[in-house]
Amino acid sequence: MCGIVGIVGKYPVNQALYDGLTVLQHRGQDAAGIVTVDNNTLRLRKANGLVKDVFHTRHMLRLSGNIGIGHVRYPTAGSSSTAEAQPFYVNSPFGIAMAHNGNLTNSEQLTEEIFRRARRHINTTSDSEILLNVFAHELQQNNTLSLTAEDVFQAVTAVHRKVRGGYAVVSLIIGHGLVAFRDPNGIRPLVIGKRETEAGTEYMVASESVALDADGFTVMRDVYPGEAVYITEDGELFTQQCAENPGYSPCIFEYVYFARPDSTIDNISVYASRVAMGTKLGEKIKREWSQLDIDVVIPIPETSNDAALQIAHELGLPYRQGFVKNRYIGRTFIMPGQVERRKSVRRKLNAIQQEFKGKNVLLVDDSIVRGTTSQQIIEMARDAGAKKVYFASAAPEVRFPNVYGIDMPSANELIAHGHDVDSICQNIGADGLIFQSLEDLIAAVRTVNPEIKRFETSVFDGVYVTNDIDQDYLNRLDQQRSDGAKNRNAAMAMATNLETYNEAD
Repeated sequence: MCGIVGIVGKYPVNQALYDGLTVLQHRGQDAAGIVTVDNNTLRLRKANGLVKDVFHTRHMLRLSGNIGIGHVRYPTAGSSSTAEAQPFYVNSPFGIAMAHNGNLTNSEQLTEEIFRRARRHINTTSDSEILLNVFAHELQQNNTLSLTAEDVFQAVTAVHRKVRGGYAVVSLIIGHGLVAFRDPNGIRPLVIGKRETEAGTEYMVASESVALDADGFTVMRDVYPGEAVYITEDGELFTQQCAENPGYSPCIFEYVYFARPDSTIDNISVYASRVAMGTKLGEKIKREWSQLDIDVVIPIPETSNDAALQIAHELGLPYRQGFVKNRYIGRTFIMPGQVERRKSVRRKLNAIQQEFKGKNVLLVDDSIVRGTTSQQIIEMARDAGAKKVYFASAAPEVRFPNVYGIDMPSANELIAHGHDVDSICQNIGADGLIFQSLEDLIAAVRTVNPEIKRFETSVFDGVYVTNDIDQDYLNRLDQQRSDGAKNRNAAMAMATNLETYNEAD
C-alpha cells in the first residue's frame, strides 16, 4: 500500500505536499518522494525513509513551484531499493512524472509490449515505472507539441484498455498540468478537493480525505472508478469517464486496517465502518460465546480501538487500554521479513499488568494475517497475569494473497490458509478465537454507504474482481512474496542503496 498526493496551486506547494504526505505516512514507511515543476523545470527529491527524514530544509527550498505530486511507499514485491522510490520520471513526451498506489496484474506482459512497440526500457522491478511508460507512450501518439484535455483523456482511455489490476495515479506533465486517474473497479482510493485563495482556486487529489483536511482543502468527492481528472497549470479542471465498463469494488481492507479512522473513502467514514464492525462482532460473540466469563475487553492498538469499544458496549463489559504502544516503531504488518516482525512486536507494545492480572480478557484486533503478532500479544497477556485470553478478529480469516497493492504474504505464510478456526486458535495460543463473518463485514461497511453493492474481498474469499488471476499467477506471486524472497531482496537493496550513497558521497 502507498499514499499519493497532487496539488495544483496558486502559491508554492512544497509545504502542503510535505504535510499531506506526513498524514499519509501510515500507508508507507519505506520511502518518500516529491516532484514539483517550476519554470518548466522538474524538481525532485526522493529517498528511503520516513517523510520527516527524507526532506530537510535544503530539499524543501529546492522544491519550488506551484504544482507538484508526492508519494509514500512500502514495497509490494518486497524490494526496498532507493531506485524504486517514487515518483518516477520519463523525459518523453513533454517530461512526465508519476506516483502510483496499487499493483498491476499484467506487468510482465506490459513490460514486453512497451519494449516491442515503443522501445521503452523498464529499469526497475516496479510496476509504477511500467504504468508511467504505458501512459507516456499513449500521450506520444498525439504527436503534437500542444496537449488538450481530450488528448489526456484519450491516453487514459488507452491505458485502461491495456492495464489490469488496482491503481490510483497522480502525474505531472511539464508545461501542461496534473493528471489523476483511478482503475475501472475503483479498488484503490482517490479523492479530490479544492480551496479558495485570493489568487484563485487550488485543487488537490490524495489517497485519503485526511490529507486534504490537513492542508485546508474541502473534499469535493471521490474520483470515480475509471475516471480521469486533468487540472491545467492555470487551474482549469476537466474530468471525464475513461473506462468502458466501470464498476465500484473498493478494497474492503482499507476500512479494516489501512486507512486512518478520520478519513472518508468512497463516501464511507472509516471510523463509522469500524464501529459498525464492532457492533456486528459483538452480536456474534453474544450469540456464540454466551457461556464465557469475560471480565474485560482490551484492543490491540490502534486500528481495533473503535471496534473493541463497540464490542464492549454490546457485551456490557468494561473497555480498557491494556497495551501501551511505542509510536516510534513502524507498522509490523508491512515490515519485510518474519524476523524483523518478531523483534518489533515486543518493542512496539507493552502490557499494563493491572489490566490483566487475574482476569479473563477478550483481546480484539482488526485482523489476523500471519498470526505472529497475535501469538506474541497473547503471550504478553499471559505474562502480565491473565487467567484466560480470548481473541476476536474484526475481519474474517485472511486465506488468500492480495494482488492489487497490499503486501499480503505468500499464501503458505497466512495462518488461516488451509486451517480451520480451531487450528488457528491452537497455533496462536488463545483460549478461544472468533472471527467476523464476511457477510457481517460487508454489511458493516455498507451500513455507511448502501449505494456500494460490491467490495474487493479477495483476501477473504479468493474472488478477484479483475477476473484475470489464475493459479499460475498466484504461484509466481508466492515465490516473490515469501519471507525468503524478501530477505534476498532486502540484502540486494541494501547493497544497491550503499552503492548509491557512496557514489553520491
